[in-house]
Amino acid sequence: MSEIGYKHYMFVDGDLPGNGEDPSLPGHEALMITNKNTVDAHIIVNLYFEDKEPVKGLHLTIPAERVVCYRTDLPFCEEQFQIPFGQYSLELESDIAVCASFGRLDRRYNLGYYVTGYCAV
Repeated sequence: MSEIGYKHYMFVDGDLPGNGEDPSLPGHEALMITNKNTVDAHIIVNLYFEDKEPVKGLHLTIPAERVVCYRTDLPFCEEQFQIPFGQYSLELESDIAVCASFGRLDRRYNLGYYVTGYCAV
């Protein structure tokens, strides 16, 4: 099997949105990770902020041959870290190649869009 994906991602446009006028569908951001490999992927997550020190060394495990979606407005990673509202960047460092995407549902403007980006090592 050929390797698909990367071991290092950087998503630089994190900004948790508010809920807008409809609380039944809250605004949020999500990180989607697919592990096509036959072994679990172990990922270190580092967070960088506009106005505070980074939070480094959070952990995610993505089971083999699975996709996992994490909403970043909810407690996040194995440490259950709560990302604060405001600007942030999210870095992933995986021990094996995975595919990752980062998206936002912004209900303030009835707008949803997805951002993808990466830094391959």
